[in-house]
Amino acid sequence: MNKPEDRRYGCVICKQRFPKKHHLKVHIRTHTGEKPFTCDICNKSCSQRSNLNTHKRAVHNGERKYSCDVCQKSFSQSNHLARHKRTVHDGVRKYSCSLCQKTFTQKYHLERHTRTHTGEKPFSCDICQMLFSRRCNLTEHKRTVHNRERKYSCSACQKTFGRKQDLARHTRTHMGEKPFSCDICQRSFSEKASLNKHQIIHTGEHSYSCDICQKAFSLKSYLTRHARTHTGEKPFSCDICQTSFSNSGDLHSHKRTHTGERPFSCSLCQKTFAHKRNLRIHTRIHTGEKPFSCDT
Repeated sequence: MNKPEDRRYGCVICKQRFPKKHHLKVHIRTHTGEKPFTCDICNKSCSQRSNLNTHKRAVHNGERKYSCDVCQKSFSQSNHLARHKRTVHDGVRKYSCSLCQKTFTQKYHLERHTRTHTGEKPFSCDICQMLFSRRCNLTEHKRTVHNRERKYSCSACQKTFGRKQDLARHTRTHMGEKPFSCDICQRSFSEKASLNKHQIIHTGEHSYSCDICQKAFSLKSYLTRHARTHTGEKPFSCDICQTSFSNSGDLHSHKRTHTGERPFSCSLCQKTFAHKRNLRIHTRIHTGEKPFSCDT
């Protein structure tokens, strides 16, 4: 085992230390998102050569030499087999969240989950300073936003996406699908993140308070967005016309004025709309709903 004094190479970002310069070089890629090793078959990129070799064995060579003695499912790596047995067959979930009592099989899963309560976003993009709660989200952000990689295409409108899950989420705007349902009030959502935010409403917890007007919020991100109504800050800027917005959702909606995209489709008459609220208003033509009543 290396003594502390043997770890002479220190990371300038997180201060973690390593005994060899090569180890530090590999570690720094977790911050930069750099993936210098590319598969010559499918062009998948990896941060380490060993990960690339494992990928090629598992995906292209079909090599899965580690087999579960309980269910015979096979894996390309021994740690994947160990994790499978621990989570599927042993049911060991020894890490528990002190806020909601949800349990996890691995400590880093608990740490990642805890950020949904705290709003902590420790991973920062070194190009635009945008913050993320997960390192994988930062990596995807740099690949899709800054490197402009968009390999997933919608068959309905030909819009392209950098991530497969973004394409799946977008497809629901055409289908009207809402697969995530609240088990308390049965309200449905097209995105799991929207469901998670909604469920906080039922807890009644508003832990984040504005120090200017004392208004309280259930999520730190809501407080951050609200604070801009006091500061006038508009950090999200359109790269086409430079118009600025206080939140990213308004920027995405605005960009449709340039692209002409109309992703929200009426399931009854197939008329399309650029904004979800316009679809919601239009739907009342079919339902006859009149939610606004004169108090006189």
